[in-house]
Amino acid sequence: MSGETHFENAAWAGAEPMLSVLIPYLRDDPSALVANLGRETLAGEVEVIAYDDGTGDAALAGRVEAAVRAIPLPGLAVGASRNLGRAKGRNRLARFARGRWLLFLDADMAPDSSTFLRAWLDLIAAQAPAVAFGGFSLAQAPQRADHALHRRMALASDCAPAAVRARTPEKSVFTSNLLVRRDVFEANGFDESFTGWGWEDVEWAMRVAARHPIRHVDNTATHLGLDAAATIAAKFEQSAGNFARVAAQHREIVERYPSYRAARLLKRVPFRPAWRPALKAVALAEAAPLSARAFAMRLYRAALYAEAV
Repeated sequence: MSGETHFENAAWAGAEPMLSVLIPYLRDDPSALVANLGRETLAGEVEVIAYDDGTGDAALAGRVEAAVRAIPLPGLAVGASRNLGRAKGRNRLARFARGRWLLFLDADMAPDSSTFLRAWLDLIAAQAPAVAFGGFSLAQAPQRADHALHRRMALASDCAPAAVRARTPEKSVFTSNLLVRRDVFEANGFDESFTGWGWEDVEWAMRVAARHPIRHVDNTATHLGLDAAATIAAKFEQSAGNFARVAAQHREIVERYPSYRAARLLKRVPFRPAWRPALKAVALAEAAPLSARAFAMRLYRAALYAEAV
């Protein structure tokens, strides 16, 4: 693709890895993650590819190239001249991979184990899964007052062990720590019609789950990039259209989700534009009890989705 830059480290040429670690980023700095992954001794079994989806920051690009240069694993840094978006960018990133398995790992993640990549390779050797999700935690995320709401909500829903995630395998899939066999991804890329934030990974999992089992394992990485409450609200606002798209395409699955059922209930309540801002105000009020803020934020999301379903 025109306008891309490419930097290969000394180990890149001629490598034949089993696993390609794919790290997309936009403004987040993946240098620490690249260095962390490079500490595992894996004898050419793993390559690392960092993809800048149009940040346009020369200093950041330089730090990423330096991190890729320093690791003993085969490494590639790619920089796009313009932003492609979450779905299209990840599809583009996957084209650089040479391994038979792809591991999508967000730039703001930190492996929770010193044998994180070895655990993925062992799973591949033992089971050759089509798709597997390792889960994520907040074990290494710093405690910050402005992130308290996000921490509370993530611990209540997203940071679940494999046994819990397996109950709704397609819903509990995120691109933050996702293993996919190459042939599966080549036949089922991310839907590039999704824009903004949210649901493109779950929709992808819904399509894939119709053809392949989705395994859930406990090989977690910490999500370091917690958001302030206002950012969470903004992301929910962006995601309403994507939720509507998923609901239209996969109604028989989505109608089982609590978020869908809540949205349908709120759709019957009159004057939503009048009282919905009050929910947001409670969610953003740092003086309010955290439990009340979390409930208000979830209800605010449902009220947004009510307009879309």
